[in-house]
Amino acid sequence: MTDAQEPREYGVYGPGTYADRTFTTVLDDTKRIFRLLVSQTPGFTQDEALLSKVRFVGEEHPVLPGPIKAVSVAAAVHAMAGVIADEILAIRGLENKAREVTINTTHAAFWLGTAAVLYLDGQSLASLGQQKKLKSLLPDWERGWHSTPLKLRATGIYPTRTPDVWYCLHGSMNVPPMLRSLGIDPSEPGIDTNDKAAAHIAAVAAQHSAEELEMRNLLGGFCGSICFTPQGWADSPMGKALAAHPLINVRPQTHSQHTAPVPFPLLPRPTDGGDGVAVDSRPLAGIKVVELTRVIAGPQIGAILAAFGADVIRVSAPHLPDLNTLQLTLNAGKQTVGLDLRDAGDRARLQTLVEQADVFVQGFRPGRLAAAPYNLGPEDLLSMAARRGRGIVYVSESCYGPDGYYAERPGWQQVADCASGAAHVTGRALGLPSGECVLPPLPISDMTAGAVGAVGAMLALRDRARRGGSYVVHSSLVAANTYALGREVGLYAPETVRACQQRFHWPEMRAHHHVLDLLQMVWRGWTATEPLASYLREDSGWFQTFDDSAFMAGDGRRLRLSILRPVVRFVVGGEAEAGVEPRWLSPSVPHAHESEDVVAFK
Repeated sequence: MTDAQEPREYGVYGPGTYADRTFTTVLDDTKRIFRLLVSQTPGFTQDEALLSKVRFVGEEHPVLPGPIKAVSVAAAVHAMAGVIADEILAIRGLENKAREVTINTTHAAFWLGTAAVLYLDGQSLASLGQQKKLKSLLPDWERGWHSTPLKLRATGIYPTRTPDVWYCLHGSMNVPPMLRSLGIDPSEPGIDTNDKAAAHIAAVAAQHSAEELEMRNLLGGFCGSICFTPQGWADSPMGKALAAHPLINVRPQTHSQHTAPVPFPLLPRPTDGGDGVAVDSRPLAGIKVVELTRVIAGPQIGAILAAFGADVIRVSAPHLPDLNTLQLTLNAGKQTVGLDLRDAGDRARLQTLVEQADVFVQGFRPGRLAAAPYNLGPEDLLSMAARRGRGIVYVSESCYGPDGYYAERPGWQQVADCASGAAHVTGRALGLPSGECVLPPLPISDMTAGAVGAVGAMLALRDRARRGGSYVVHSSLVAANTYALGREVGLYAPETVRACQQRFHWPEMRAHHHVLDLLQMVWRGWTATEPLASYLREDSGWFQTFDDSAFMAGDGRRLRLSILRPVVRFVVGGEAEAGVEPRWLSPSVPHAHESEDVVAFK
């Protein structure tokens, strides 16, 4: 193929980037990416009768800033979840050849912003934040980690002494030690605005080379990353190690003692409830999940499994901070409990739950939970599965993936965005000078890794029912980015990026902006532009509403909570298929909402 015939142009956004030569609609591109990802996923069905059930609808043009096709990748992953769910329904006696798996790509875009797409007591999160009402409505799990401008801007992208090379600093919700390692007083007087804080940190970072900042963080155990180009990451030993794995990475544990297949019980017909009331016939009904995670990616795995019917218990460590607002969305359909694994009694309580579980989801870096006294690594749970005679699905969500010399290094969404080259590409697409890098505009790697982990878990549950055994699933934040940056997926051309900018009037996005800043910018663009503004009204039909949530007003009144409904829809004859369609049966609740003495699988 000559350069003229190549559908993508190399290097438009820097080394290792491939931009489309001609525009393809979001819907057509998503169909292509879905088929591509299906073909690359070991064990995924290649049955055309099942794959042809998928139908994509939505906006034809991009609705997010920048060149990355995050929406199409996310929509494709959700479609895969729908296909596996359809397979499981057939296994459970509810095959329906007329069932369509419908994915609205605009809905998938909103889903990437789940953290901000909600209504509480009729008000959007943005409105509640502007009125400074959130503090009085939500239990505080943040422990003041971003309570000052310096603490907030400690997580950001900053210039280094190395020309045109930027570095991502990350406070990891425990900012003072990282700032002190740079010689910055966390209580520096006079720094009373975010702009002043960003300027101060930038001035300090610019005194160091990128390599010096990297070594300082490694020695201190802090998070951070050089902002690589996509080619720079691909050429690194870490990039090569991660590239050896498929995005949806499910490993049968053939070295462990084989356990017999665990068949799914047959489901009741959706109208068996009498009086035409649909009963719960969702595909994962009866599956028990223990989720030991924080922040976004790991909890998103559990939220998706809960929407498909799983009984999910989320365990939070009371001493580890989290984002308060995530309690409003990412605990939907779950029970939540606080257990301190430093305490022997709480470790025993967790072990009791895990021994009953079909799926264990953990969001700590590889190897962290295998150490004593936790003993919750994959090998520990494989031994447990052998003793009980029933296989386990172990889902591990991390930044860098299962192996390579950075695998055990801590990392977050922002770190993954910079390591993979996503921040470099976004900065180039926005026309910023001197190699300035910018985070993609939503927690895309977090959310996509969550969906990837859920698909892996569902694939493993399907195979456990057919063949038995136990399975380990890996989901990586960096891998979610590198897949979307790859040549086969491609990036939007500069003219497409400009057209999106002109439509939504996004404000300037810069290196120091926190993901929370970017979320607000995107929300404002969406809600000022039709038809997206109409879709985002609480009464639009795009939300699931719970009239009596666990969140309380000052007068003791339970507040109405509306959250974005699941992306996957099952449709028969143009109508939602009642009883089997993904949905949450209970609203999102605060962390550690249930008593440790009463929490139990249903």
